[in-house]
Order: sequence, then C-alpha cells, then structure tokens
Amino acid sequence: MNGPSPDTLHPMQGYPRVTYLRPLAEGRANVEVGAYSYYDDPHEPEKFFERNVLHHFDFVGDKLVIGPFCAIATGVQIFMNGGTHAMDGFSTYPFNIFGGGWERGFDPASWASGNKGDTVIGADVWIGHQAVLMPGVSIGAGAIVAARSVVAGDVAPYAVVAGNPAREVRRRFDAATVARLLELAWWDWPADRITRNLDAIRGADLAALEAAR
Repeated sequence: MNGPSPDTLHPMQGYPRVTYLRPLAEGRANVEVGAYSYYDDPHEPEKFFERNVLHHFDFVGDKLVIGPFCAIATGVQIFMNGGTHAMDGFSTYPFNIFGGGWERGFDPASWASGNKGDTVIGADVWIGHQAVLMPGVSIGAGAIVAARSVVAGDVAPYAVVAGNPAREVRRRFDAATVARLLELAWWDWPADRITRNLDAIRGADLAALEAAR
C-alpha cells in the first residue's frame, strides 16, 4: 500500500472532520491544490472554500495555490483580493457597489491598484489554529505558521512565524539543508517512493533522503 488516495474526501475512517482539499477544489478555476493537503474542522470541513477562503471572486482573477502535503488547522482564514477597498481617496467606503447613482465616476483602476496578486502556500506547510493569511502572501515550502498568527508578508521556506503581524521566530534547518530539501522536493515524488522513504522524510536524515532520490 502507498497511502490513501489523494482524491478521497475523508481519508481517515471514522474522522470526517479531516478533509482532503484537492477533491473540493475540482471545478474551481481560481484554485489549485496539491495532493494530500487537508483541512481539519469538526464543523462542515467540506465548506472550506466557502467559509475559510474569503472574498475570492472569479472576476478579480487572483488564484489560491495550495501545495501538496499541507496541514491546515481549524478556523484558518485566507483573505483574497476581492475584499480590498480603494485607498487612494479620502474614504475607503465602496460607494460604487451600492448603485443608486453612486457608481458614476468610479474608476476601477483605483481599486485594482491595491490588488496584491495570487496567494501561494508551498508544499508541506503547517498552518495553525485560527491563523489568518492576508491577500497576496507567499508561504515557502516546509514553513510553520503558529496558531492565531496574522500573515501579512511572505514567509521563507522552512521558517517558523508567529504573532500579529507574523514575524519569523527561527528557521527549522540551516541554509544549506533548506537549499538541499528544496532541490530534492520529496513532495513531488511518486507515492511509492514516498512510502519507501517515510523514515527519512519523517526524520532528519538528509543523506538517506538524497540516496532515495
């Protein structure tokens, strides 16, 4: 056996709170999810993209990319660009969306200038309970986001961040090891190779991981 199917909605028998996200992302043009990434929530985890990914509209054009083998804890919120307001004028109030004449003279460019781009969560990222991701952030592979952190800027690969706004606490490994891990990219290996090398992946045996490449 080489692990569960990444397209199973609930991979843990008897634990429906754990949901693989890739099946939920099917048919969503602005979402990309890697294999085995999951969301854990005791209350309707199947509604992750409706309840936890906020202000994500097709017409805006920004994408949410979640790499493989990510673990996302209960209550994580991912804010997308559809919730931003124009900030160049004296007021940030969205007069135009209410119509009644208030839409006249609105320049869409004044809103688009605040668009932060795609939100990208790398492979093997762990996002803790009730953490918040702001629009356009990029989280590197192997990073850890502490519970209730507010991520407003990019997070380096294998960094541990915490706080509001989230700040880097430490790196999980030295720079040379991080560079080698990113090059090896075990998360892109076929499932059978991952299965054969779980001890090296779960442990910290870089030599064994390199030998398995």
